[in-house]
Amino acid sequence: MQFELNREFIDELKDLIEHEASEAILSKLEGLHPTEIAEVMDELNMDEAKYLYLQLDGEKASDVLVEIPENERRRFLKVLPPELIARQFIEYMDSDDAADVVGDLEDDMKEAVLQEIEDKEQAGDIADLLEYDDESAGGLMAKELIKVNENWTVQTSLKEISKQAEDIDEIYYVYVVDDGEFLKGILSLKKLILNSTQSKIKNLVEDEIHSVKTDASQEEVAQMMERFDLVAVPVVDHIGRLKGRITIDDVVDVIREEAERDYQMVSGITGDVESGDRVWNLTKARLPWLLIGLIGGILGARVLGANETALSEIKGIAFFIPLIAAMAGNVGVQSSSIVVQTIASGARDFDTFGKKLLKELAVGLITAFVFSSLIFSYNFFFGDSMNLTWAVSISLFIVIVFASLFGTTIPLVLNKLKIDPALATGPFITTMNDILGLIMYMMIAKLFFNII
Repeated sequence: MQFELNREFIDELKDLIEHEASEAILSKLEGLHPTEIAEVMDELNMDEAKYLYLQLDGEKASDVLVEIPENERRRFLKVLPPELIARQFIEYMDSDDAADVVGDLEDDMKEAVLQEIEDKEQAGDIADLLEYDDESAGGLMAKELIKVNENWTVQTSLKEISKQAEDIDEIYYVYVVDDGEFLKGILSLKKLILNSTQSKIKNLVEDEIHSVKTDASQEEVAQMMERFDLVAVPVVDHIGRLKGRITIDDVVDVIREEAERDYQMVSGITGDVESGDRVWNLTKARLPWLLIGLIGGILGARVLGANETALSEIKGIAFFIPLIAAMAGNVGVQSSSIVVQTIASGARDFDTFGKKLLKELAVGLITAFVFSSLIFSYNFFFGDSMNLTWAVSISLFIVIVFASLFGTTIPLVLNKLKIDPALATGPFITTMNDILGLIMYMMIAKLFFNII
């Protein structure tokens, strides 16, 4: 049965928490997925959420902790002692999830939690992962994996795999290493089972393998896994030693986070923020691009002020200013969005810079012809000045073509400079095209009406 979060459910749960009815609380939560329990906790105040969470067993609690949004998780963990975090939750997590949770803590709390972990090998793995950049393959990988030595027999390998599998939820691949821990290839469990128990692993290994280095970006990892339809990818250091693995569930999280980040950039929001963040953090994330919009508005006003004579002498010229500005901004955003989407997908057949511009020029010319013809027809039948009719139509034609090329060029240039091209969309493109569109419109109108 699908879980439905409603007010009645939350009110009943709050009442049970108030009366500290532990068994009834667990019964109420029975059968819920960790994600659903995290959603329930989000509806409670901090004290209620803490009480509910502490009723969960270690494994369920660790799964729920991973599902809590980062900003909420930081606040939640602040009210828990380090020994509780370490022994009741962290020790039940995979190393990558544990590193994410520990990495959110303050430095002194981080150290205290690591010292409280009884399994020192796990603590070491978490400490190693914390050394990597959060958005790199090293920061994304888990240490838990299945590996065998190329010099082992199938029989020895199967025994070792059964021991290693105790700490792993899903076995996707068996990785083959040499005595120096250098990655030599992969094996499927099916191949191991079907071959003689005395066969050497080195004779069975598939040496064609896709791997990533520890400093590869998470975007590169996602693109590789998507391109080759991988469910897991091994991570190696710069000399090829096996360090960990990244599974598809981690990559799905990366894709979602990147999509959210790009959407925020397109919307003119800098930084990684969520609706649950504090007012100042939300405000601070919006201010930079709004400031650019303010500056753009001032520049646009200056353009109009510099053309005050034309505005006063040419009847009807002001009527089409919103049209020119809107078309310039919209066409620019459309062009840049397509380019950004193509870059983000990691498409291997992406056109060269020149070819992309030529293609966008063709699209821009067709689009410009259609809309300039439409506005020409409108002004021809409903306007009272052929000079204004021609001025508006030609201006719209030029502005659309220019906006198409500008919207294509900026993200391509930013990508070449290793700057996130998503920055080129939204407020930046809209503001620049508004200003340039107004300048072109005023210049062309003055030419038709012989105003210097």
